[in-house]
Amino acid sequence: MDQPRRPLKKICVVGGGTAGWIAAALMAEHFKGRLCEIELVESDDIGTIGVGESTVPPFLQLLARLGVDEPEFIRETQASFKLGIEFSDWKQKGERYFHPFGAIGAQVDVSDFYQVWLKAHLNGYPRPLQDFAPANVMAQADRFMLPFKAPRTPLAGASYALHVDAKRVARFLRTYAEARGVKRTEGIVEDVATRPDGFVQSLRLKSGQVVEADFFIDCSGFRALLIGKALQVAYTDWSHWLLCDRAIAVQTENVSPPHPYTQAHAEDFGWRWQIPLQHRTGNGYVFSSAHLSDDEATAVLMSKVEGRPVVKPMAVPFKTGVRDRIWSKNVLSLGLASGFIEPLESTAIHLIYRGMDFFFRYLPDLDCAPALADEYNRRMTADYEEIRDFVVLHYCLTQRDDTAFWRACRDMVPPESLQAKIDLFRANGSLAEGLDALFRNASWQSVMDGMGVVPRTWHPLVERIPFEGVPAELDKAADLVRRAAEDQPMLQAFLDAHCAAPPVELPIAELAAV
Repeated sequence: MDQPRRPLKKICVVGGGTAGWIAAALMAEHFKGRLCEIELVESDDIGTIGVGESTVPPFLQLLARLGVDEPEFIRETQASFKLGIEFSDWKQKGERYFHPFGAIGAQVDVSDFYQVWLKAHLNGYPRPLQDFAPANVMAQADRFMLPFKAPRTPLAGASYALHVDAKRVARFLRTYAEARGVKRTEGIVEDVATRPDGFVQSLRLKSGQVVEADFFIDCSGFRALLIGKALQVAYTDWSHWLLCDRAIAVQTENVSPPHPYTQAHAEDFGWRWQIPLQHRTGNGYVFSSAHLSDDEATAVLMSKVEGRPVVKPMAVPFKTGVRDRIWSKNVLSLGLASGFIEPLESTAIHLIYRGMDFFFRYLPDLDCAPALADEYNRRMTADYEEIRDFVVLHYCLTQRDDTAFWRACRDMVPPESLQAKIDLFRANGSLAEGLDALFRNASWQSVMDGMGVVPRTWHPLVERIPFEGVPAELDKAADLVRRAAEDQPMLQAFLDAHCAAPPVELPIAELAAV
């Protein structure tokens, strides 16, 4: 006889911020108030990091899944559009490359466009790969158009994401979740009680209030109150591959219209981000504390920002790595509590969304069957490792030797999984694309090319295509992309016409003298 179902009756989210409110909002939408009660515990006295302000294209899937109107969200969060990331001084000082979102070219016969371009390139064809990436061509001209609004044009293959104000995102999602029945409890968690089987039973708040639940989602940030402190799940450290362990972040007034891309400038001991929103710009210096102090990093950052600062610079320590088990017993960790990969490719919010996506796939009952957690952990750990490898790629291929930091990056032994990808690509431009991977071929091709990896030859199937007319056809394709991009509005004009956010008055008291 089948065992009766023992469904979860209550889930408690511990911690707010972006992670907590994404979790609460998604559960509110999925459960429709019928599956179980949702309570979120957070304290206004505990600040959130609020630095993750750049996203990747799947973020738009999150908004669609919640039924959120995209223009409304953009206005409410002062967001702007992002077509990719520009990298300066990574391979060598004075060199730049671009990681575009979406396609590069179109398949030719049975071959990926990159392979056709590669054969031409190895035979002296001069146009760079990114001339065929519509997201890059639009970005470099500060133009923007929603790709799905340009079907059957050279721009249709582009993708986009958003630059957002992380704290406004959390507020937006809190309003959304509370309107759909999520209960918010103000309080600081002072103690965590566990059952004899090791499952978490309840939280005791500083006020003395006890919060019980059947399942807990730990969004308590680097403190990892449940997954780390209560359940003692270990953390695998990846800092031997990713040397940066601190960031200085500051927000500044806009001094010019926003660019439709994130800027990542390599510095002597790390890198510096620039993320333009409608009302301000986010800036930061991600660096290695073994090579630079907070004061030195702050001085470098503040000497290079544009516009007046609107807050004081904030130091953010972090340790790159992942939990040995992201879901253990009746606790699922999310966001910084589950792991962290530095923000170079803007993947923090994506991993929160992915974490909830897999949670819905393997949603447990009261017993929390270990097989569900095992499969969840396998899939999420693979996501973390894929993103780790992609981020390490930017460092380990550097040719810079001007500082101890860059020499250490150049000389590192990369993860075996990454080295295998590099070796495969060097053979003939082939790539082993993972199951449901975030970064597809165009992303790997862009960074490999930008960091100077040139395959020894091209894939043999390209020989099916007569080569005589290929250079002229490539020129025609690049010109079509360029002309299509030139016909689009400037990003600022697009924002003004479709989703302009209301002006924000910054109190004089917030303007920090630094």
